[in-house]
Amino acid sequence: MAQQKILCIVGPTSSGKSALAVELARKFNGEIISADSRQVYKGLDVGTGKITKREMRGIRHHLLDVASPQKRFTAHDFVVRARKAIADMAGRGKLPIVCGGTGFYIDALLGRITLPDVPANSKLRAQFEKKTAAQLFALLKQRDPHRAKSIDPRNKRRLIRALEVAAAGGPAPNVRGFVNPYIPLWVGLQLPPERLKQRIAIRLFARLRRGFVGQARIREGMVVEAQRLHARGLSYKRMRELGLEYRSLARFLQGKLSRAELERELQNAIWQYARRQMTYWRRNKEIRWFKPKDKKLTVTVQRWLSS
Repeated sequence: MAQQKILCIVGPTSSGKSALAVELARKFNGEIISADSRQVYKGLDVGTGKITKREMRGIRHHLLDVASPQKRFTAHDFVVRARKAIADMAGRGKLPIVCGGTGFYIDALLGRITLPDVPANSKLRAQFEKKTAAQLFALLKQRDPHRAKSIDPRNKRRLIRALEVAAAGGPAPNVRGFVNPYIPLWVGLQLPPERLKQRIAIRLFARLRRGFVGQARIREGMVVEAQRLHARGLSYKRMRELGLEYRSLARFLQGKLSRAELERELQNAIWQYARRQMTYWRRNKEIRWFKPKDKKLTVTVQRWLSS
């Protein structure tokens, strides 16, 4: 059986990946698989910067809004669902376009890493729960330096899982010796740091205060969204586990942050996240990096599809 071609669009948050994916899907008869570890959850829309129906421009998107935020969606869940979607697209003559910032998900999908088959250890988890995120991150740097380079150092849930895997003797994810079930073209978007910071700030301002992100009007700010999620049963603990914006929003709603502190914390956290994303992707030497709206990008995709 011939390997399936897959276009992968990666890069840091706010770099324009979603808009590019839609543009290329319209040009090359594609459909999009969202590779975002939080956009899989229903109701996490403004906080995650989830693409709107208008921004989709008629292009079908997969792996959005497929899980309850009260339940955990894993990388394994993503791989199973994404491979099913790819098979469906291939059967209909569509080009699968994987777009997102969760590098771990995309690498798992394409066989660049092996997901550890380690069951949950309740006793170990109970011990780790007593530690702070900083303490857990320090432990992970000692026990699995490779995983520590790509993980969110403030996300206790992921830190605990990584330590759980390390304690079980699970191998650190690696990119050597993998068998790729697909033929990928890796396209990366990059911007100068100051320009990316500016885009992050503009996008955050709109999501906090309501306004426009791209061409889509936001009907409510992320604070209102977080309030609604909590009213519908999402605990503050679970909200913090979801990371980034929701971690700070939970603290704000609990009165632990002022509005000014919330905005400063979010700006810094999102920027640090973007830096971690770029650090992660720079290890992949197959990625061809472009600036947004670079005409060579479309030509590169066209030649790849024709080869």
